[in-house]
Order: sequence, then structure tokens, then C-alpha cells
Amino acid sequence: MYAVMMMAMVTAVCPLDTNTVFDPCSDTKVLRWDGFTFGLAFSSKDSFFSDQIQLSPCDSRLSLQGTAAKLAVFRPKVDELTFLTVNTSDLYPVKSGGYMVAFAGRHYAARSIPTLVVDESNIITSFTLVR
Repeated sequence: MYAVMMMAMVTAVCPLDTNTVFDPCSDTKVLRWDGFTFGLAFSSKDSFFSDQIQLSPCDSRLSLQGTAAKLAVFRPKVDELTFLTVNTSDLYPVKSGGYMVAFAGRHYAARSIPTLVVDESNIITSFTLVR
């Protein structure tokens, strides 16, 4: 009975996720306890640039669709610790180009610099999301 009461109290304290945007290429406002969606794009380093300017993977000028680029999408919650895992058995990042960019949004796009995650002799097996 006590455990049920505690569960009800925890549920009452944590409001529901009010963010209805699940597309990592869409802009949204995020409130406390909301989920937010971001993507990890895997491709070659050069594929993230146009005229020597790095663009978001959401930018149509990159034309990542015609390449071997791969995408992983995550939806952690604000104010919660979330562990993220990319299953490389389905991804083959070395065939995609070996570099990864984290991104979210279109107009107010946020994106990381391309980071080498795999080459012919090395692979990075875990990443840490720091906010």
C-alpha cells in the first residue's frame, strides 16, 4: 500500500511531456520535464559542409539523402539522466563515412562539429550527452 502511495505522489509531482514535436529537424519550445528530440547523423566529414560552411543535417543544401548517411533519433527528457545507445550492428558507421554530428532544429538549429567515431582501425563505442 505504501509503495502505491509513493508511486502516486511521484506521478503527481512529475507533469506530463507537453512537447508534441518529435522531428529532430523542427523547432519547438521545451519546458521543464518535457521530452526533446535530437538526431545523430553519421556520414563523411565533407558531407556536413557546403562551400566550406558547416550546415545542419536538416539543411536541404547538404543532400544527405543521396549518400550512405545514417540517422539515429533520440528523445530524452529535460531534467532526467538518460543513457543513449546506438546499435552499430545495424548502422555500420564506417560505411557511412565515420563522422557523427548531433543536431536539433531547423531555423534555430543546434549542431555539433563533425566528430570522428570510427575508421578502419578504431571505433568509439560510447558517447556522453552533456547539457
